[in-house]
Amino acid sequence: MTYRIKLALASLTLVTTGLASAQTLLNVSYDVAREFYKDYNAAFVAHHKKITGKDIKIDQSHGGSSAQARAVNDGLDADVVTMNTTTDIEFLAGTGVVAKDWAKRFPNDASPTTSTMLFLVRNGNPKKIRDWDDLIKPGIQVVVVNPKTGGNGRYAYLGAWGYVRKKGGTDAQAAEFVGKLYKNVPVLGKGGRDATSIFLQRNTGDVLVTFESEVLSINREFGEGKVDAVYPSSSIVAENPVAVVERTVAKKGTTELAKAYLDYLYSEEAQEIAARHALRPRSQTVLKKYAATFKPLQLFTVKEYFGSLSEAQKVHFNDGGQFDKLYTVR
Repeated sequence: MTYRIKLALASLTLVTTGLASAQTLLNVSYDVAREFYKDYNAAFVAHHKKITGKDIKIDQSHGGSSAQARAVNDGLDADVVTMNTTTDIEFLAGTGVVAKDWAKRFPNDASPTTSTMLFLVRNGNPKKIRDWDDLIKPGIQVVVVNPKTGGNGRYAYLGAWGYVRKKGGTDAQAAEFVGKLYKNVPVLGKGGRDATSIFLQRNTGDVLVTFESEVLSINREFGEGKVDAVYPSSSIVAENPVAVVERTVAKKGTTELAKAYLDYLYSEEAQEIAARHALRPRSQTVLKKYAATFKPLQLFTVKEYFGSLSEAQKVHFNDGGQFDKLYTVR
């Protein structure tokens, strides 16, 4: 058993629903989605019981999205993967662990929810951070996830780059801007929750760049009033893709259950749960209902400036790519 698998198993959170003999699914997911899936799993278990009369049990495993994808590739028996970046699922498709056409098997390119990147600052915003430009000012310390280990970090990087492009800047100007930003990064988090711990528990940094959904998690875990959410003038659309792990479900006989589990993410009940966890729902009805939660801001897509996440991965995040040129490990 590899170290990665042991690490993923160590992070396993068991949802004690159903009987010991009940059919079990393992959802391997990214760091900051654990609270959402805890609530979603309870709803799905109840829904499945009502429809079929059968008890089931859902296990969760959370960590940096790319580390999780590698653990699944190395043998962790996930029935489904629910990630925050398509590249992690494309990696698994490339090794035959999930279907090649995974993105066509569910609506919205198999992304039932989206998010975006914003800034969390300490209560009262003492450094007066308002937009991406403030992150490159001298003396500002920025906490972000390592883009080579987590989708949270990749979207933060691409959000900063795209901000410059959206204002009419060139790629060269974007590279210069992002380089200055990472000079203000004292330490890189391994995943979204690790970055939050660095910011709040270790009291490092002036601003945390993270997913919109992390605001609620912080308020619940650390109490209201610890941080203020700052919405920049523009930010990136972050899709949350899902897929059935064909290798596992074929072995366990859980194909239909795994598909039903992911299908239900598109239900109005699940979309409502997502909205309550500050994940942007695809359902326009639910989105309108939670208009106060999802502040309006200019959003741009990965496709606009990077072609696709796969192309961005090659150019920016693979070994020797743009990120390695801009950032020196401290």
